[in-house]
Amino acid sequence: MANTNKPILLNAFNMNCVGHINHGLWTHPRDRSTDYRLLPYWTNLARTLERGLFDGLFLADIVGVYDVYQHNVDVTLRESIQLPVNDPTLLVSAMAAVTEHLGFGVTVNLTYEQPYLLARRFSTLDHLTQGRIGWNIVTGYLDSAARAMGLTEQLPHDERYDRADEYLDVLYKLWEGSWEPDAVRRDKAARVFADPAKVHRVQHAGRYYNVDGYHLAEPSPQRTPVLFQAGSSGRGQRFAARHAECVFISPPNRQVGRETVRTLREELVRAGRRPDDVKVFVGAAVVPGATEAQAREKYADYLHYASREAGLAHFAASTGIDYAQYDLDAPVDYAPGNAIESATRTAKQHGWTRRRLLEMFELGGRYPAIVGTAAHVADELQAWVDEAGVDGFNLSRTVVPESYEDFVDLVVPELQNRGLYKTAYAPGSLRQKLFGEGDTLPLRHAGASFRQRAEAIA
Repeated sequence: MANTNKPILLNAFNMNCVGHINHGLWTHPRDRSTDYRLLPYWTNLARTLERGLFDGLFLADIVGVYDVYQHNVDVTLRESIQLPVNDPTLLVSAMAAVTEHLGFGVTVNLTYEQPYLLARRFSTLDHLTQGRIGWNIVTGYLDSAARAMGLTEQLPHDERYDRADEYLDVLYKLWEGSWEPDAVRRDKAARVFADPAKVHRVQHAGRYYNVDGYHLAEPSPQRTPVLFQAGSSGRGQRFAARHAECVFISPPNRQVGRETVRTLREELVRAGRRPDDVKVFVGAAVVPGATEAQAREKYADYLHYASREAGLAHFAASTGIDYAQYDLDAPVDYAPGNAIESATRTAKQHGWTRRRLLEMFELGGRYPAIVGTAAHVADELQAWVDEAGVDGFNLSRTVVPESYEDFVDLVVPELQNRGLYKTAYAPGSLRQKLFGEGDTLPLRHAGASFRQRAEAIA
């Protein structure tokens, strides 16, 4: 194994709901996930993550419901599989108020949001967090969401990305081009808050969007939030190569992960960026213990409460396939659909049957659990960095709050002792902490070209 000693990045992976990835664990006697609707649940989490020097809290979100499995929401409701789910953006201000450095990557589906208002929302959050906000760009994949929003069906997979490309162009015009850096003067004596000559009207007439107006917010510390994205299909990777700064992947093993990272970095070069212009995070579930026996005992305890069927129902929505119609060992028809293309492709490549998926989801979710001492967990995380070329991890919750508390108390010191993890936060915005090149987009990013007068690029 190569030992690069590349510093590991860490995000906590969470969602404003009861059941996120590892389903069923909300029933554990020590779990407090049902308190998701209370602010102390989130502010206490934020304090724990900052104590552990986490880079960020990655907040997932979904629009629509998981109704593919058995063609209804019965299992979804009984197990609370991301239903109910509350708005993640409204959590950020409270958590930012009790932290100084922790970043926040928030998922918002652009398909059901007008770019003009989304631009203001993220500028507002960037101001209130003093430059610690990121946006996880998603286009959606649930037919239930399209129906709920008054559409007859979703756009085809690749067209969703075409639409997203234009959406980002509109946002760059607003975030980067509408207000010049020195537009705000705050000159009380001259009675000039902003110089009219330095605030520009954005006029965009495109295939999907028409905008004529001024960005409503003054320039925030980062202007454009740090851009996260999770698509691993060919079209998704081309989109990431143009826009993304952080990419979230969930491969079944390090070999598949290495290939995903390799093709992504090749796409970055083709797009005129550097191969390391994107930080790649892989999803992971960790159950650590002070001893191997303690970790195994804890894991066995968790298994009593996890729901394999709920994990399968979640995955059914990801692929658009109702696994309930198949016998345990029957071949599954992984025909191309309009859900998450990479999930369907991976399942088809491995020939996953219903039985195999239920075996994989023994902890209620799709991430193979890393179980053991802090040293063992550190070995596994380091192997992913060295062998797959990832930069960090999105750590899913198991039983809360102990899953993150255990990681902070046991695994973080081990990583620090190995020189694989920071011992203090660097100053600056989230983008500066991640890349060390300043608060705003670097010039080689597509969004930076929109810093000229918005009229000239409409």
